[in-house]
Amino acid sequence: MRAVRWAAVAVMVLALGGCSDDAPDAEPKPTPDSTPSSSAPTPAPSETPGTSAAPIVTLDWQPVPGPVRDSVTRNADWTLTVRGNGAGWSLDGPTGSTGGGQSGWRVSDALMDDDWAVVVLQERTESQPSRASVTDLATGDAFAVDGSSDVPTVAGGTWALGGGRLLHATIGPGGAYCVAAVDLATRESTLGWCAPKRHGFNGAQIAPGGASLMSFDAGRPSCRTLMEIDGTEATPFDGVDQCVAWDGLLTDDGAVWSTIPDERRIEKAHFYATAGGERSDLGPGTAGSLVWCSGAAYFTRDPQSEGDPAALMRWSPAEGLGVVYESAGGRAFLSQPRCGGGHITITTVAEAGDEQVTAALS
Repeated sequence: MRAVRWAAVAVMVLALGGCSDDAPDAEPKPTPDSTPSSSAPTPAPSETPGTSAAPIVTLDWQPVPGPVRDSVTRNADWTLTVRGNGAGWSLDGPTGSTGGGQSGWRVSDALMDDDWAVVVLQERTESQPSRASVTDLATGDAFAVDGSSDVPTVAGGTWALGGGRLLHATIGPGGAYCVAAVDLATRESTLGWCAPKRHGFNGAQIAPGGASLMSFDAGRPSCRTLMEIDGTEATPFDGVDQCVAWDGLLTDDGAVWSTIPDERRIEKAHFYATAGGERSDLGPGTAGSLVWCSGAAYFTRDPQSEGDPAALMRWSPAEGLGVVYESAGGRAFLSQPRCGGGHITITTVAEAGDEQVTAALS
């Protein structure tokens, strides 16, 4: 079944990342005898328990026209489509259409919010720096961020879009693996934080509380740390257990993150959040699925027992945890949700039938 294949591909993609000099090219994968570098989190006194019986939150989900194998991201006016396995892409909206593809390259990232769209092309052998096409949705004007930019891209690496900024990986002084930030309005690039020797990073996010990423070392198992990024400075998330983290983003007055309870099952995560000094247990979820969209955090949850649906979970400080989408019963896999500003889109691959749906959030 394709759901099984998609899940396996997702886990492999999650493990990929870059490192500073003398470190492996990807985060070490867990081995059967691996054990976490620290124990699972102990709930704080103010923590509320996660539950599989979270309330259902109704959204007006609408089917996305076209093949389910095409990955679509939408906002109120624009549709960004990645065809098939990344062979091509198109951006369609009120000021026109653009897109394309290139032999030997594939789309590795497709990001969009209410103001900008970013499509990243990666050379299939990863022997050349990635190329990003950035489009101003208000005007239709586009420019490139690539290996010839003032702060150049690298082959692969993490990308994040938000707040008029674009984050990507670059190589800094002495071959260090670093974060670069592009101010999209001015098109100016700056060199930010650089990972220590034998460290890498992945999972960059831009949320209301700022930029963040997951740093990891070359250990087996790797010690992973969620870091807040502010220019050239990096600060570990407060209250997150050492070495077992995975996803992470910063809110106005807290954070949302996940940990891996069993390093032998790196796709199975447990999610938490803090707001106003209180910590909430959001329950199980899928590693690598966390996104921020229109005032809330979203993550997916695989079926927890035979016959259960896969679910898209939403958490916000004001409304708490809820279920906003469920697949039909049976074995199913949900893609990472794709935020387009005020819209969210998700793809389901399931025994009961595949579908791609989108919903307006405001």
